[in-house]
Amino acid sequence: MIPEPRPPRAGVWPSGGLGPLGRRLFAAFAVVALASVALLTVAALIGTDRGLSSAHQADRQRAADRVAAAAADAYRAAGGWTSADLSAVRSLASGAGAGLTVRDADDETVSGGSGTGSGTEDEHGMPGSGRGHHGQGAGSGPSASASVVADGRTVGSVSLVFSAGSGSAGLSVAWRWVVVAAVGALALALGMSWFVTRRLTAPVVRIAATARALAAGDRTARARIDAPGELGDLAHAFDAMADDMGHTEQARHRLAADVAHELRTPLASLRAGLEELRDGCTEPTPHRLAALHDQALRLGRIVDDLGELAEAESARLSLHLAEVDLTALAEAATAEREPELRTAGLTVRATPGPVPLLVRADADRLHQALGNLLSNAARHCRPGDTVTVTTSATPSEALAEVADNGPGIPADELPHVFDRLWRGARARATDGSGIGLAVVKELVTAHGGTVTAASGPNGGTRLTLRLPRSAPQGPRLGLGLDAEPRVTSRANTPRGI
Repeated sequence: MIPEPRPPRAGVWPSGGLGPLGRRLFAAFAVVALASVALLTVAALIGTDRGLSSAHQADRQRAADRVAAAAADAYRAAGGWTSADLSAVRSLASGAGAGLTVRDADDETVSGGSGTGSGTEDEHGMPGSGRGHHGQGAGSGPSASASVVADGRTVGSVSLVFSAGSGSAGLSVAWRWVVVAAVGALALALGMSWFVTRRLTAPVVRIAATARALAAGDRTARARIDAPGELGDLAHAFDAMADDMGHTEQARHRLAADVAHELRTPLASLRAGLEELRDGCTEPTPHRLAALHDQALRLGRIVDDLGELAEAESARLSLHLAEVDLTALAEAATAEREPELRTAGLTVRATPGPVPLLVRADADRLHQALGNLLSNAARHCRPGDTVTVTTSATPSEALAEVADNGPGIPADELPHVFDRLWRGARARATDGSGIGLAVVKELVTAHGGTVTAASGPNGGTRLTLRLPRSAPQGPRLGLGLDAEPRVTSRANTPRGI
């Protein structure tokens, strides 16, 4: 059951009643209900009229059959129509409320009258005479006739003429009940239409009011409707969207604060050092100028990393997808970053997987992601540690893994290593910007894959990149076909993590 929505905040809830959608729905329901009730009423009236008419005609025919049987008895008792006593016949006709006409086999009237027993008599004292005379009570209402059969032969016929209003009382009662039922059904249909319309439109109106509240700046506004079916799904999806918007805005504010914090330190050092030089407080010695130059380099690196993160976030719109050999791509990225790793005193080992290990990806972007993983290892491992690059496959995924036996990542920091501008203890110790792994996550997510981090209790870190496998189709493009990797100058430049 859909609950009645509580009144929303000022200025976002309709003034009352049904909105435009509700009025249109109610009008549609009302038209359908009115048409249905009218059609059923007409059909009921016609069916009732025909049914009652058929029943009355059957009753009239049965009365005619009884009168014909009584006339046959009178005929047999008298041996003919001349001396037949038709008083019982007239009584039956009178009891049925009909005028009676009796004719012989030659279609001459034997008796005619109103059915009350007051017919005319001839000079022999016998009832009625005259040809073709139908009697005073013949009337012009519904009639019924039956043959008079005596001793197996037809000796005449009887005709009953009923009054014009015969049976109309029952028909009027039936019509009255049908009309009353139609009015009741229409009232019930309109009431149910109003109820259903309110139940259908209330969640929609509530969601619209919540949307207006969100647009007005109230980021806490939620529909909070527990409704069944599609309306409930719509309300839940809207609330989920509002929650995501709130989280996104919080992340944006946090990002702005983090960027300001990251830029503030090198800018403050640069400004202080330059002011000292300007005011003559210190001499422009090579050592002092080198310190200022390092701060400028750090500031430039942070700006470059932020630009790279923004570019990675929009990578989904600029990917140039082709079938790429992930094994060859990992070997190329390892070869490119090997000097950086060896300079840091690390030993590099490669364990290639199946060749070719095809994925549908942008080779440049994937090369950039693998390069960032290797630069992260070069930055955070100790001299003498070993970095191992492995590629492997499952039936549905291709995996690239960068593992080291370095100091590892604390368990409480593992869920945050891919957050933008998040720096753990290792990153702070190495002056990292906290952007490199966030770039990796954005690039891998843009390819429909995932990247995870794991660290053992005795140290060592394993960063695993997973991508959907691609079945070979037509000519393959990208790495894995040529000895040289297809990368751009952007990917060839080591990035700070």
